[in-house]
Amino acid sequence: MVQPISEKSVPAVSDTLSGPMLSASKIGRRLQESWIWQDISFELFAGDRLAVMGPSGAGKSLLLRTLAGLDPIQSGEIVFQGTSLSNLSMPEFRAQVMYLHQKPALLEGTVESNLRQIYQLKVHHNKTYDRSQILDYLSILGRSEKFLERSIEQLSGGEQQIVACLRSLQLSPTVLLLDEPTASLDNAATHQLEALITQWQQNDPNRACIWTSHDPTQIERVTTRQLTLSTRSQ
Repeated sequence: MVQPISEKSVPAVSDTLSGPMLSASKIGRRLQESWIWQDISFELFAGDRLAVMGPSGAGKSLLLRTLAGLDPIQSGEIVFQGTSLSNLSMPEFRAQVMYLHQKPALLEGTVESNLRQIYQLKVHHNKTYDRSQILDYLSILGRSEKFLERSIEQLSGGEQQIVACLRSLQLSPTVLLLDEPTASLDNAATHQLEALITQWQQNDPNRACIWTSHDPTQIERVTTRQLTLSTRSQ
């Protein structure tokens, strides 16, 4: 069974200004008769940068998927902006709390067509594609406008992660759940993507993010709080 064993915290400035944006209260996930993790509780405040840490198999990715409403829980409760997840519209919730998978699913076509097509979803009907914003993002990533013309089929795994990140950031979510977002990137590209996410968060003090990463030095750079999962025998 996996349980949270420690939380290293540096209080966010916004902690004293409002309640948590996203919280988990004694949540647990079970497969058949075995608990993957149980009794996990934490609060995520505006401005937070929280790391979920633990050994391989501890269920870090599964926890992020669960917080995004993609996987069920068998105990406890998840609350977003004061409302239980069970009482929220999933499309609207996932437009605010976005999960970035290690291996993102992209559509055929160019990078720009992938960025544009997301706006066809009903939940994003009140938003419009902003090419100038994307170009600003690309500048931080050290890439030119020509990147938008690239075919998805020709992109490396790391470049596909970049596209998935751009696709999410342009929609201005409230919470980003970042599951090894730089796992396929080289050192330079990793720092550029970190800078982009930092800039995105600084642009709106009401944003927060949760990271998983195999690199402890990255965790030290990009997060201020750490929730650690640890395996132990039942």
